[in-house]
Amino acid sequence: MTTNFGTRMSTTDFEFPPVIYLEETDSTNREMRTRAAGELTSESVVMAGFQTAGRGQSGASWESEAGRNLTCSLLYCPVQLSAAQSFVLAEMAALSVKHILDRHVLAVTVKWPNDLYWMSGKVGGILIENEIDGDRITRSIIGIGLNLNQKSFHSDAPNPLSLSQITGLRYDPKDMLKQLRVEFHQLVELLESDGQEKIHREYVKAQYRKNGFYLYEDAGGRFEARLREIEPSGHLLLERRDGAVSRYAFKEVRHV
Repeated sequence: MTTNFGTRMSTTDFEFPPVIYLEETDSTNREMRTRAAGELTSESVVMAGFQTAGRGQSGASWESEAGRNLTCSLLYCPVQLSAAQSFVLAEMAALSVKHILDRHVLAVTVKWPNDLYWMSGKVGGILIENEIDGDRITRSIIGIGLNLNQKSFHSDAPNPLSLSQITGLRYDPKDMLKQLRVEFHQLVELLESDGQEKIHREYVKAQYRKNGFYLYEDAGGRFEARLREIEPSGHLLLERRDGAVSRYAFKEVRHV
């Protein structure tokens, strides 16, 4: 069953397209990709009560009980954004989720590149699929999974956590989506008014384990390092105890 719900919410008179709500689908990103070939406009959203085949980064599955969490995909059509600038979309998505979580709990961080953490628990994740024409991004589908009310997790994911487990309260996924859309739209406005550097600075400031030395692992084995920088391209710079700096793309290194 498909229904629409939407509202006019913004600081600027922007009218959000109605949300396409599905009781069940295999993947909101796949659903959005199919529908985006039609008449959907930028900042349209597909939301599902339950995903039968939700995905995380690099093909990992995303566990979410029916009706308990926020699972959605947001369509964004940049006005003028090059493929080389694509990482700002991950930054905007992560910060949008962080902003709404910040209203409920303290110490929410972003684990590079785009997982949302509270302490050592993963509260949310993001999967972005971009379409490129020449050197320009024409369309971005931003899949967001946010653990809201789930009380137990059964997958082999090492550290899932829901907002309800932290606070003991219950959250309305549709209300959280409304808040998320406003936060994302404000970042769209900032990006389109030459605010990409400001977005990047906030993203770096929000990083998980931003200060101090921690264990990491790359193709050469385990080592201790601290976060030196995240480049606007999305590459992670880690500084080892001997001062050597290594540069990594996503999936080339992981926290231990």
